[in-house]
Parts: sequence; structure tokens; C-alpha cells
Amino acid sequence: MKRFYAYLLTSASIVGSAIAQDIQNNPGSNHGNKFEQLGTILTTPNEQRTASGAPGNKYWQQRADYNIKATLDEKKLLLTGSETVTYFNNSPDPLTYIWLQLDENQHNTFKNSGYQTSSVMPRGGASTATIDKNAGRNGDVDNGYGINILKLTDALGKKIPYTVNKTMMRIDLPTPLAPGKQYVFNIDWNYKITDRMTIGGRGGYEYFPEDKNYLFTMAQWFPRLCVYSDFQGWQHHQFTGRGEFALTFGNYKVALTVPSDHVVGGTGECTNYAAVLSPARLAKFNQAKTSKVPVEIVTLAEAKKAELSPAAGTKTYNFVANNVRDFAWTSSRKFVWDAMGVNVGGRTTMCMSFFSKESYNLWAPYSTRVIAHTVKTYSDFTFAYPYPTAQSVEASNGMEYPMICFNNGRTEKDGTYTEGVKNGMIGVITHEVGHNFFPMIVNSDERQWSWMDEGLNSFVEYLTEELWDNKFPTKRGPAYAIVDYMKLPKDQLEPIMSNSENIIQFGPNAYAKPATGLNILRETIMGRELFDYAFKEYSRRWAFKHPTPADFFRTMEDASGEDLDWFWRGWFYGTNPVDISIDSVKVAKGELTDKPDLNAMFTTVAGRAPAGAATANRTPRLVAAPLVNVDDISKQRNRADKSLSFYTDKDPVTQDFYWKYDRGMVSIDEEKAKELLKNVQRTAFSTEPLTEEDKARFGGKFFYELNFGNKGGLVMPIIVQFTYKDGTTEIDRIPVQIWRLNEKKASKFYITSKEVASIQIDPFRETADIDEENNKWGDMPSASKFQVFKQKAAAARGSSGGAVNPMQVGK
Repeated sequence: MKRFYAYLLTSASIVGSAIAQDIQNNPGSNHGNKFEQLGTILTTPNEQRTASGAPGNKYWQQRADYNIKATLDEKKLLLTGSETVTYFNNSPDPLTYIWLQLDENQHNTFKNSGYQTSSVMPRGGASTATIDKNAGRNGDVDNGYGINILKLTDALGKKIPYTVNKTMMRIDLPTPLAPGKQYVFNIDWNYKITDRMTIGGRGGYEYFPEDKNYLFTMAQWFPRLCVYSDFQGWQHHQFTGRGEFALTFGNYKVALTVPSDHVVGGTGECTNYAAVLSPARLAKFNQAKTSKVPVEIVTLAEAKKAELSPAAGTKTYNFVANNVRDFAWTSSRKFVWDAMGVNVGGRTTMCMSFFSKESYNLWAPYSTRVIAHTVKTYSDFTFAYPYPTAQSVEASNGMEYPMICFNNGRTEKDGTYTEGVKNGMIGVITHEVGHNFFPMIVNSDERQWSWMDEGLNSFVEYLTEELWDNKFPTKRGPAYAIVDYMKLPKDQLEPIMSNSENIIQFGPNAYAKPATGLNILRETIMGRELFDYAFKEYSRRWAFKHPTPADFFRTMEDASGEDLDWFWRGWFYGTNPVDISIDSVKVAKGELTDKPDLNAMFTTVAGRAPAGAATANRTPRLVAAPLVNVDDISKQRNRADKSLSFYTDKDPVTQDFYWKYDRGMVSIDEEKAKELLKNVQRTAFSTEPLTEEDKARFGGKFFYELNFGNKGGLVMPIIVQFTYKDGTTEIDRIPVQIWRLNEKKASKFYITSKEVASIQIDPFRETADIDEENNKWGDMPSASKFQVFKQKAAAARGSSGGAVNPMQVGK
């Protein structure tokens, strides 16, 4: 995640500002603002970044190579390291100093960024267990965390002066580093590893008291270079824990010394498996390279045995990773390790998973298959995955680094799991593996513009989940799913173009809203063919480079031939929602009097309700209901496209209990469920229908004038669906430019050959309209309250919510 002091892009650089302003030249008018070009907002094109959105002929970026040796002391929970860094100045500027990031200082009482938010005294009778151990402290005692710099020397061993400013470190060079030259320095350091389950943070350890073992996820663990760029200079905003990274590409050689029975995964490729693996495990690893299914290199039985009898001594794993922006790794004797080679772009990528017995029943059938599906699908939408490995580690969190990521998803103690946990695991693996593309390769500045990695990645994650299973309950992408956020009061909203540190609703702002906006561009505004071409062009242009928002906006227009400034202005620089209404319909004569059949609309968990059920109280749910299939426009089009296929339809291993449950292929033992529910509080849901004023029904002459209002402020295409009295329907898609001469009101005249029974705008819920009640005219049935509840529950289905885990009572 990230945040960011919102910034206004000006002619030559990014300059601090309260928000990314939506500058308007004609603010007092009802036209000429929302369709004004972004020339007053975006950076001025130059020799580094062109007006087309492509890198210029004088584009440059820095490079940093690392040779690191580190030792993990499991007993002392201490990491000790030494590194040699070679920094290449490819800029046209002489540099008198360079900046490094010391992210571990985030945990230190005195060396952290110092950013604070409001805090309050616990209410009521809070126990000491519920009060954070750092709550109420003024930072008066050093807690011992953070990086200790033991030695800093140049290539000849001479000491170099440096200054630590919280989570940043400045190295003062003895002479300016000239353009085209390089500088070599050595740095020794150590730090006390944190318990990330209690203290938090991106890396650290998790302790398992039942078997007395540790699982280490080592991230942001070594001093590494900040980015120096043409558009910003040094990016050294302090690390607060939310805003992520801006990092420089380079080549890594890393030697990791760990307890001898640990299983280790890391960025890049291990070059000495022959020395650290047994012959049997090495043979399985080589077998996995060509296997069509995951091969367990370390089995569950072996992992359980290792937990009970830790071995003595150490081993050193050697890793090499080229052209990456970071390095992370994991180490534990608890790991089951499986792998499978997949062909992507003519080369083999080893998809690998590391997980404990606590997650085995979920991760063994799914994790590595999801990695493979993600790498292939992202490659189709961007560029062929260029790295030799893609790894997923079960670690009770979600975080990404080049070629390795840490994800959550554990079973119940009896090995069962809820569907929410399963889908959450699949979603987080897809998301974090996808981050290899954004921002690990398309290397945007995460600390500055969160949406450029989280938003773009969430969008392609949505496309990937849609192709995993057509019933997958994706939360970020469908337009209807962002509506609740768009409805919030303005004091709870910021533009997408905001710094990650200053965002209140971080998830919706940085992840969901940009992902939804891009999906609307693809499905509703541009069309799949134009959008996909332009998005792939952006990905290709900026792979292994440092793009800015202007580069993305310009490339999407340049490659598609679409003027989208109105969209970037409204969706990314503003906070107005979509609320387009049918204000009135003028007709020649006639009135329609049909009434909606509410009974036919009401559905129980098992099927249709009997007559009269629409006004009866809902019987409490015995078990969590099957997924309500609220189709979005992408799901419908994906099913209609015969060239597409869905992963779970092809692989029986992925067709678990819930896959069959959602399709009515398994049943529930209701007597067993009732027994388990004896002590569960059950809630009755009202099925009383929603009320709506009767509207005039016109007919007779088939001349219609539709008058629309823009009540939300965000302009958007208008999708009009006519339902005729003979039951047929017709769709008219009105481009957004209908608002260009009046941003508040628009009209369109129709002549139809058949009498209209009803009219609805945004019938497929594809524009994120926040008020669907003003989208209808005519004989439109009203949804019951229960239907509305089901739709929202489907969009956010997670845990079983007090009901019995269906997997425990299936038959």
C-alpha cells in the first residue's frame, strides 16, 4: 500500500501541494470544464518524457548492484549483514551525496518517521491485553529495534561520513560523482528481527508456540538506494509503514546463512541447490521443471518431522537476481515446498509455493496453480513474464517483492475452510504475484502515487480472477462494487491523485476506484480491443523504467486514438460521483398500468419462495448461502466469448466443495447443521419490498424525449435500455460527449417502431451510478429488501458470519 502528500504536476517537476488539483479555466460555467484538456495539469513534455507518453530519446535512470552476505541467528532473532554496493550515475547531474532507505527504522522508538495520527484512551473496561504495548508512550525509551550501522567504507576501506534522518540515510561523497561514473561502497549492519504478528510491519517473524518454531519473512531488510529521477530528483519521503517504495533496478548476488534444516525461498534463482538440497529433493526440483502439476519437493510429512527435531549447524543459500528493484526472502523448517514449471513467452518459469501444515489443505491444491494462472494471464494483458521464478509464501499477510510474495489463507484445525478464506487466499496470491508486473517491472513510484501500482495491479487482478472462475466474487473491478465508497461525504474522500500518507479510505481510493475506472474504460467507454492494445503498449513502453501518471494518461490516449482527458480529470483528479438520472420522459399519449410481481422476484436459499413469501419474515439461515451470482458486464461478456476459457472448468483439482456448492452439485445435512447451530445467534431478514412512487406510463404514439440530469457531477456515457411491451429490449449507448455543451443536463429524442413499456439507464450497473432509483422510468419492478441484502453480501462475502462452515456439514 501507499500514500502520498497529494501533488500537483507542473511544467518541469512534481511540486508539493495540498491535493492534485483539478484546475479549471471556466469554473463559473456549466460547460467547458469537464472536457477541458489536461495541459494545465500534466508535466510539460521534454526529451526524457514525450507528449505521446513514451520515454524520450534522452530518457535515463540510475542503477545499483548489490553483493550481500547475511546470517540469520534464530536463537537471538538477529540478522547480521554486509553488502557491497555499486552505484551507477546515469543522470546528466553530478551528485554530491546519495540517499539510502533504512526501512527497519520504522520500528524504532526514535528513528521512525515521526508521523502520528490521533489516538484516544480505550473506552470502558479495556484489559491490558487489548491495549497496544506502545499506546500512551511518548517515545522516551529506545526499544532496540531498527538498523545499526556497524561500518561504512569506500572500495579502499576508507570511512565515509553519513547522516541518518529517521528512515533515510545520506552518504556524503568525498568528490562529486560525475555523470557516467560509478561509486562503490561497503556497509555492515545488523538489527533485531521483529515479531510482525504483534508489532506489525512488512517483514519479521511469526512464532508458532505449539511446535516452538519460527517462520521468517525477510523484507526491506537491508540498506538500499533511493530513486534519483528526472522528474523528482531524490525520492526520500520517510517510510511510515503504509506508503511503499521507489527503488532502483540492479543486479543482486545474495548469500544467506540460515539453520541447516531451514527451507529457503528468495528473489531470483538459487545457484547452489546441489550443495544445500539432498539428492532426493534436488531430483524432485528438476522433475518439477517439466511437470504439469505441482511436485512436492519437501512433503508435509517431512515438514512435520523437521518441526519436532531441529537440526544443528547452518547452510548457506546463494541467490542471483538480475534487473530487479529489490530482494526479499523467507526461511523456516516448517515449510512444505512445491513447484511446477510453466512456459511463458517461450521460457520456463518455476512457480513455487512455501507453506506450513496450518494451511496445507488450501495451499497444496491451489497456490502454485494460481501462481501459474496469474503469470500467464498477466503476460497476455501486458508482456511475457521475464523472470525465472514466481513464488508465493504463506505468511498470514499480503506483500509483494520481485519474484516472491507473502500471502495469507489458513484452514480450520480440522482442515476445513470457509469459502471466504479460500477465495481470499486465491485473491491475495493473484494480487501479490501480479505485483511482479506493477510495480516490480513497470516501476512506478509507490510512495508517491499508490494507485499506479495498487490500482493498475488490482485491475489486472480482476481480469485474471474473472478468467480463473466465472463465479469468482471479485470485489475490485465491477462498477457496482465501488458505489458505497462513491456515496461517502466529501470530507471522507480524496482524489485518486493523492499521496498515500494522506488518504482516509486507503483501500477504496488506491485499489478499488482506479481498478473500477479502468474496467469502465475497457467495457463501457473504449471497448476491449482499443483498451487492451493501449494498456499493453503502456506496459511495454515502461517495462523496467520509471513511469509517472502523465506517461500512463498520455499513452492510453496516444495508442487508442481516444480523447480521455475528461475521464482522467473526473475520475482521478476529482471526488464527484456518477449519478445520472432520468429527470423526465416526454411522450405523445398513453399510459401503462402493469404492476410488478414481487412474489416472482423473491428467492430463498433453496429456490423460489411460495406465494406470499415476499412479505414474510425470512427464516434464519442454517448455513452460509451459496454465492449469489450477481453478474457484472465482464462476466457476461467473458461467457459469451467462446475464445475464452476458465481455469476451474478445466482442472478438476480446483473444483472443491464450494465450487460444487455454488453450482448446486452438493447438498447440506440440515440436521447436522441444526445441531451445530444450537448456540448460534440467528438473525431474521426482512423481505418487505422496497417502496417507489408510481410513475406515469406513456404509450400510444412512439415518440420519446428523454431528459437526463447529472446530479453527481462526474460525466459518463449514458446506457439506455428500452423494454418494449412485447417483451423485447434494445440498448442505446450514448457517448460521454453528449454532456460537452451542458455538464448538468442532456436530452435525446427517439422514434421507436414499438411501444415502450419501461426505460432504464445503466441496466448492467457498469458506470458506478450511486443512485439507481432515479435510473428508471416505466414498468420496472422493485427489488425486495432481501434482494438488496443478498447482492451486497455476495460482493463482500468472506467468513461464514456466525453461520456454520458449509464444508463441515456437507454430504
